[in-house]
Amino acid sequence: MRSSSVRALGWIALCSALSTPALTAQQADTTKGPGYVAGDTKFMTGMIGHHAQAVLISGWAPTHGASPSIIRLTERIVVGQQDEIQLMETWLQDRSEPVPDPRAHAGMDHSMMHMPGMLSQAQLDSLDAARGPSFDRLFLTYMIQHHKGAIVMVNELFATEGAGQDEPTFRLASNIYADQTTEIARMEKMLASVPPEGGSP
Repeated sequence: MRSSSVRALGWIALCSALSTPALTAQQADTTKGPGYVAGDTKFMTGMIGHHAQAVLISGWAPTHGASPSIIRLTERIVVGQQDEIQLMETWLQDRSEPVPDPRAHAGMDHSMMHMPGMLSQAQLDSLDAARGPSFDRLFLTYMIQHHKGAIVMVNELFATEGAGQDEPTFRLASNIYADQTTEIARMEKMLASVPPEGGSP
């Protein structure tokens, strides 16, 4: 009974957070001092590189013959994830933690290799070579994979002892979970409408 009550309270707290508007970097409380743990720093550092790859491949849409609906999707991804990258950089800077260069981690390097949802070099190459409907299909397939990886990272944060407790980290992680869950559902519907390889448009 005690276990059920704890779980219920946890879900209430999470649902409350998901209904709160996303913070901008300027609005976030990034006060220095105690209240965060190594797991929070790991999450922020990793998610910067994770978001950077999403921004990278979204930027290919206009030059790779993407459909208007994919271009609109990628524009939303770029704006939203660049804002969150700025927020995470500010969080790290204000705590005197190292800030990774997003451009250095947008592709696949050894530090990114085992991060959930990250595209491999082979996947990046295949997407970069695709055009038109083939690009749309691969982009949606890979971005769904990528988003699911971000959700795994959020779950890992909240499963880490003491992590995700300070206000900006909790709010950011909760918003990432909500936004990317919604986008996965949208992209799955979009993918179902893309003509199969070799099929009629």
